[in-house]
Amino acid sequence: MQPGPTHLRPRVVIVGGGFGGIAAARGLRDVPVDILLIDRQNHHVFQPLLYQVATAMLASADIAAPIRSILRKQTRTVVAMGEVTGIDVEKRRVLTSSSRSELAVPYDYLVLATGVEQSYFGHDEFAAFAPGLKSLVDAQAVRAKILRAYERAEIEEDPSQHQDLLTFVLVGAGPTGVELAGAIAEMASITVRSDFRRIDPRKTRIVLLDSGPRILAGFDESLAQKAHARLTRLGVEIRTKTLVEDVDEKAVVAGGQSILCQNVLWTAGVKASPAGSWLRADTDRVGRVQVGPDLTLPGRPEVFVIGDTAVFEEKGKPLPGVAQVAIQQGRYVARAIAAQVVGRTLPHAFHYSDRGNMAVIGKNFAILESHRLKLSGLPAFAAWATIHVGFLPEHQSRGRVLVTWASAYFSGARAARLILNGRSGPRPQATTNLP
Repeated sequence: MQPGPTHLRPRVVIVGGGFGGIAAARGLRDVPVDILLIDRQNHHVFQPLLYQVATAMLASADIAAPIRSILRKQTRTVVAMGEVTGIDVEKRRVLTSSSRSELAVPYDYLVLATGVEQSYFGHDEFAAFAPGLKSLVDAQAVRAKILRAYERAEIEEDPSQHQDLLTFVLVGAGPTGVELAGAIAEMASITVRSDFRRIDPRKTRIVLLDSGPRILAGFDESLAQKAHARLTRLGVEIRTKTLVEDVDEKAVVAGGQSILCQNVLWTAGVKASPAGSWLRADTDRVGRVQVGPDLTLPGRPEVFVIGDTAVFEEKGKPLPGVAQVAIQQGRYVARAIAAQVVGRTLPHAFHYSDRGNMAVIGKNFAILESHRLKLSGLPAFAAWATIHVGFLPEHQSRGRVLVTWASAYFSGARAARLILNGRSGPRPQATTNLP
């Protein structure tokens, strides 16, 4: 293959089908370019609701949609499911691999929106015992872990073992950890409380750990305190200034104390994708690529890096790794490429318009912060539900989610309580005497 693009219209290659990649592709729909979007998965996930899949509130299809379906009306957009293994910036090629072949894909413009991965802060051995929550596969694994805990406790004949089996330790008290803790607490006290005969799910113990001085460090302290009080009322134990030292199949060691527990969920820490090493670019301590004011790689005006893949500072602070940052950056990049293609003046430097932060903690309670506006309780909960439904990837998903939420709101039921073992073949013989 000859180096460099060989097609008639400029080719834009977008790596990543998350919020940033989808926003960039949509923003280019009327621009005279050919678009190739590459992702290792065939679907886009609405990540803010992953915790609801993990706690059996929603099914996977409720918060995800095929990327091809999302971009189906864009006739000049091709979607490819493959793994990017490197970037040749000198020859302007994206190196990819699939199940059948390896390819070098030429580009005129490159948009890297590859997101982040779970970080265990140098203790990758924890991953075997403490799954994270970054993908649909993760969410299904966490859901199975939660539901299986109750099943294991139900068939355990020794009542002294029930508490360890029904103890959940969540590491990380950011929005994901807080929302997940609240959802587990409500599931235990409402949804499954009458489903079992040997155990009382209301005795579930939930411990939320964080190394920082308080939960929800990205929120105003007054709202974080209200969230803290809400979690406490739900029965969640909160331990701040507590560093996790060890995790195994039977316990968590944190702050010098051992917590007997077989259910650990990791909701702390992220690391960037390998994009920085592909580009041989300057990165921050978690691997995010340092970009210029126009979101380009310094010295490479044809290479844009956005979302969680990039570190972009405003007012001396890096922008948070939230969906709105990626969406706005994706739209900006689309305008920048469009300007170059038609010979217009490039847009001004990227500026993030902060729409605020939200977190929901169980039924009827959320916190919302947007500039000077600070809400908590039912009004914030209503705003949270409205905004999240509006941002789901497809219209049909919105109707399903609204119906599911309404059913859960009035009945407490959660319909997605399925444990998928992920294996086939003969069923294992029972090793416990069931009643």
